[in-house]
Amino acid sequence: MQYDAIRSGTAGVRTAQIDEGLRAHMNKVYGTMSVGMLLTAGVAWAVGTSPELLSIFRDPLTLRPNILGWVVMFAPLIMVFAFGAMINRLSAAGAQLFFYTFAAVMGLSIAWIFQVFTGLSIAQVFLITAISFAGLSLWGYTTKKDISGWGSFLIMGVIGLLVASIVNIFLGSPAIMFAISVIGVLIFAGLTAYDTQRIKTDYIQHAQAMDQEWLAKSAIMGALNLYLDFINMFMFLLQLFGNRE
Repeated sequence: MQYDAIRSGTAGVRTAQIDEGLRAHMNKVYGTMSVGMLLTAGVAWAVGTSPELLSIFRDPLTLRPNILGWVVMFAPLIMVFAFGAMINRLSAAGAQLFFYTFAAVMGLSIAWIFQVFTGLSIAQVFLITAISFAGLSLWGYTTKKDISGWGSFLIMGVIGLLVASIVNIFLGSPAIMFAISVIGVLIFAGLTAYDTQRIKTDYIQHAQAMDQEWLAKSAIMGALNLYLDFINMFMFLLQLFGNRE
């Protein structure tokens, strides 16, 4: 009886430690993501509001990308795949530096929005995205429903969106762009909840080991996933609701 009480008390302490560690882990995820978002916004605004800087990447009149512009446009995609392949070989500090570099490059790739959309509509859509993201992430964190089965479906959707977006770069069809934007918002809304639950689940599964290096890199990878969900949802919402200059 006494042994059972001690074991029960020990289990309770361990659970409390995991809960406390999970909160700290999620704070690290959201904090890293927020710094990345600020870096992206700062770079995008600095370049996008300067015709001289933006002309390095795009034609000043048509805003079509030049060679360097195409490189910057596809660089974030290449960096995401590279990060996934290199994460196990990077230190936690190296992974964090890579993430912030990625965030800065993403700012370069979306800087053009400040020449196409009004500043007010960019701010409004950003606020809508932030509120939606917060609600979806909170639901993914608190729900008792297992949504891990969404993963394969959502990833297939992302691949389909990527292919359709590349094709429409050359077609320039407003109807296809509208459909891509609507579907994109839905897919990345689902990914926001899915990724949040996966970050939480991964932490709980590995918490017993308390591998600090893994926890640090896991937080950065989680921040990257949620960052991508936010950025993509923002860009698709901007295409749908942004007021053009």
